[in-house]
Amino acid sequence: MSISRILVANRGEIAVRVIRTCRVLGIETVLAASEADKDSLGARLADQTVIIGPPPVSTYLNIPNIIKAVKESGAQALHPGYGFLSEKPELARACADSGIIFIGPKAEHSEKMGNKLAARKLAVECGVPILSGSEKVGSYEDVRRVVDDIGYPIIIKAAAGGGGRGMKIINESDKDGLKRIFEEAAAEATAAFGDGTLYVEKYIANARHIEVQVLGDKFGNAIHLGERDCSTQRRHQKLIEEAAAPDLSDSLRTQIHDAAIKLVKNISYENAGTVEFVFDRDELKFYFLEMNTRLQVEHPVTEMVTGVDLVREQINIAGGGKIPFAQSDIRTTGHSIECRINAENPFEDFRPTPGVITNWEIPQGPGIRVDTHCKTGYQVPIFYDSLIAKILAYGDDREHARRRMVCALGEFRADGISTTAPFLIKVLETPEFSSGRFTTKILERV
Repeated sequence: MSISRILVANRGEIAVRVIRTCRVLGIETVLAASEADKDSLGARLADQTVIIGPPPVSTYLNIPNIIKAVKESGAQALHPGYGFLSEKPELARACADSGIIFIGPKAEHSEKMGNKLAARKLAVECGVPILSGSEKVGSYEDVRRVVDDIGYPIIIKAAAGGGGRGMKIINESDKDGLKRIFEEAAAEATAAFGDGTLYVEKYIANARHIEVQVLGDKFGNAIHLGERDCSTQRRHQKLIEEAAAPDLSDSLRTQIHDAAIKLVKNISYENAGTVEFVFDRDELKFYFLEMNTRLQVEHPVTEMVTGVDLVREQINIAGGGKIPFAQSDIRTTGHSIECRINAENPFEDFRPTPGVITNWEIPQGPGIRVDTHCKTGYQVPIFYDSLIAKILAYGDDREHARRRMVCALGEFRADGISTTAPFLIKVLETPEFSSGRFTTKILERV
């Protein structure tokens, strides 16, 4: 089906990102914005802006209002971006019921992969390795029985969500507080996701976080666009991502790609998605973690090394199109690194710093890309995530990209607020990051 108008149900840099691809494709855009975002860059770039509610986050989570906005705007399709409602099967189902094209997977795919326990079962069915662990644990006693079986360390996770909420790492030294930690995790999961279901996995202490970008269409085609390394994290939140993953053998790289494609084909997945793995650096083994049924924040690093516009492919697939290339057509060249710039003070425990940007200067030059919605005079609001920009550097190899990134971060200015840019320079210049032989604990040692 030909799509001529899309409503973008998101804000910030991802709304701008989607709108720009639509403009290139000759597709009209409608931005669904809160009162706080009515004068945003996304609102300026969109062909039309509709105000769907007041500033709080709940405005972007109101499915009936968003569906109403699509209908009244005359759009045939809805792009959810990432975050907010992007992985909620309720939104995909509401679109289907209203005759609206949802630019993402089917509701059934989000349901299957959105619950981590269900996703673990699917991985087992496909022969994809998973970490030793449990089904649902409903009590402290259940957790004790799992620990007796697999030993410490363990990690308790929320079945219904991610982002570190409801997640607790427990070492043997913590065993006397196990009951309290379990109850805290259940309370956090309930508050964050409305579902306190927990499960337990063996915790890999010396780990890396590797994920594979995939595409699937309704014709049964499924391909990958290589992998990304997202190990540079703070409290399970990614700060730096790169493609391809460094310090990984060709054999392991191929095995990880193949495992991701097995899973995608098993559920006949459609649209863009990311299959995530934890990689044990000591044992040189990988295990399935979860699948994100949406566009990832870090998708541009894949675009930089493959030349594929992932938003364009999302729109094509959602409109009933076939993936326009085969696996053999995908070539990755060079190396790309992305740094997330947040309005936070990294030297005060990453305290958020909303406020007015009095001077905004972004880096330019060969191999540099900046995805942002900010400008001089922009008011960084208190209501939303603190991400204000993503700076990307491409190089002939990893060291070339790293050096370009250090220079780019040094040129970046956002006066009037504090940002994470100075801290990220320090991370990039550590011997551990420079070597590529780091783990998810790298920020604990910086």
